[in-house]
Amino acid sequence: MNPPPRNLHRQIIDIIGERIVSGAHPPGSLLHPDRLEQDLGVSKTVLREALRVLASKGLIDSRQKLGTFVRPRANWNLLDSDLLRWQGAGVPDQAFLTNLDEVRSIMEPAAARLAARRRDDADLADLAHALERMTEAGHDTEAAVEADLAFHRALLTATHNELLTRMEVVIEADLRVRDHLVHSAGHWIDPVPAHRAVLDALRDRDPRAAEQAVRDLLAQATADLDLIHPGETA
Repeated sequence: MNPPPRNLHRQIIDIIGERIVSGAHPPGSLLHPDRLEQDLGVSKTVLREALRVLASKGLIDSRQKLGTFVRPRANWNLLDSDLLRWQGAGVPDQAFLTNLDEVRSIMEPAAARLAARRRDDADLADLAHALERMTEAGHDTEAAVEADLAFHRALLTATHNELLTRMEVVIEADLRVRDHLVHSAGHWIDPVPAHRAVLDALRDRDPRAAEQAVRDLLAQATADLDLIHPGETA
């Protein structure tokens, strides 16, 4: 049975997007629609719509007499959720992981300080629920990843700053890659105590403790990955 058109459209966007991000279609290279239609087995309409979406993300452009080409990386919308996901697909590039680490180390401790001052009871309940899910997940990789994401989303939400909340796309990209790597390796430090320390600091409305708890949490995440690839996370 053929996939529904909407799913097919999504698949084509993902395939071409991952090819561009991985370097299979490097910046400056031409994309030939006729070849892509044949290669991917799709209609002109499906391909045209997929290319339109990729253009909206800054990946490609079309010019008369030149055709459709991949734009320089400087033009890509690197904070787009799809681009972050594509960069984390397969074996992620170390530079990509380092960039995510640096952004999180700047953003999340500051977010924790703000959340400690602004959180409300609903925020604490969401954080506590995510922590409970994390405890119950155990060695279930997918459940553990989703619980981790829920906790960090709730932390950003607790800042009550809608721009910070949107930065969850960066955290999600990092957590999905790292959590899958660590859990698939079968050995990691229990994440619950470090996350509970963040919740406790927010419950106490202690900005300094909240900031330090998040810094400790990020350090533990680096240590977990270093168990798999020693020396590569510095």
